[in-house]
Amino acid sequence: MTPKRVVITGMGAVTPLANSVAQTWKALLAGQSGIGPITIFDASTFPTKIAGEVKNFDATRWIGRNGFSFLGRNSLFALEAAHEAVQDAGVDTKKIDTSRYGIYFGAGDGGFNFQEYASIMADSMDADNNSVSLNQYWVESVKRTDAKKILEQEPAQVVHHLAEHFGTRGPIFNCLTACAASSQAIGEAAEIIRRGDADLMITGGAHSMIHPLGVAGFNLLTALSTCNDTPTKASRPFDKNRDGFVLSEGGAVLILEELEHAQKRGAKIYAEITGYGGTADAFRMTDPHPEGRGAIRAMRLAMEDAKITPDAIDYINAHGTSTQLNDQIETYSVKQVFGERAKKIPMSSIKSMLGHMIAAAGAVELIASVLTIRDGIIPATINYQEADEACDLDYVPNVARPAKVNTVLSNSFGFGGQNITLIVKKYS
Repeated sequence: MTPKRVVITGMGAVTPLANSVAQTWKALLAGQSGIGPITIFDASTFPTKIAGEVKNFDATRWIGRNGFSFLGRNSLFALEAAHEAVQDAGVDTKKIDTSRYGIYFGAGDGGFNFQEYASIMADSMDADNNSVSLNQYWVESVKRTDAKKILEQEPAQVVHHLAEHFGTRGPIFNCLTACAASSQAIGEAAEIIRRGDADLMITGGAHSMIHPLGVAGFNLLTALSTCNDTPTKASRPFDKNRDGFVLSEGGAVLILEELEHAQKRGAKIYAEITGYGGTADAFRMTDPHPEGRGAIRAMRLAMEDAKITPDAIDYINAHGTSTQLNDQIETYSVKQVFGERAKKIPMSSIKSMLGHMIAAAGAVELIASVLTIRDGIIPATINYQEADEACDLDYVPNVARPAKVNTVLSNSFGFGGQNITLIVKKYS
């Protein structure tokens, strides 16, 4: 059976720059940074005191609706971004078969109430032997914790909320493959449509790790930038003096649709997803393989899936985290895949402006890729000041660049060695 064609008919986003696709895109093209001091908790004693927080977010649309008395930040960002995407796509559940309307999401955790947990632990200490009394811990927990708040720490809650609110009765999945999660979700959602198991899919990702455990964990891994005095310049992908990524949060959602289904209901079509490649490094938890074997294979698989050669790629939306190893090995991998042409293909990282939205990163980067095709302008890699000998490609430094772009390759590489490449092209 010939695979179905998959198109993008709606998009939504909540990011550190803005709470919509249009405003986020406007800020990206202007080279603005969404990074600033952490305000969600007191980070004054942490090595890293900066992050990309979502700002001016109004949760009143969701709290109390459908019985949602409490929602984690991941759920709130997912619902808001999905609302924008569904509205953008013009999806009316009264006019479609909702048993063929599904969800594939890359949702991470939505925050952890560390202060409450630490307080309960402190009050559960057995003074006699200086250890936690499990009996007292249970007593304190029953008195002071809300079961719904505990449930909201589970990433699977996000897809539950999405399905209940948007009335999807088709396939529903959540994957959490670190920084590659939402890109993998998009690729798998496209596969579901291609093989004929659904007509529409809500896909993307949402995440918020800006809490004491999240920041402490990445600090212990020495993965975060410590440029606390200049937060807007802290994320510096491919720059020689980069010192780590900037943790951020948010949600990004795309509506994927089978082409004929979209045409029949008169939906506008942004672009077509044509390629998907996924691999594992099987190497190390925190470091990519030094020869980029997983990344190289993912890019080649995606182009093979799209039935194109490397000559067809007009722009690469880089994973580009601003860590020493990632940027160096992504550059090396691109050169292995594209050969001499690698230096002629513009490649930029919007993490320079957004920071790293972890599970949601790939989805917002695919949205930027789609808008690059639509508007003919490539977002820049800001904060690029000094060239690195190991990073010698065209990173579109500091200023957005007009360009005719028909086909984009977007990379997402996650902790643990997950590698996802998506290819999106102008619809025709």
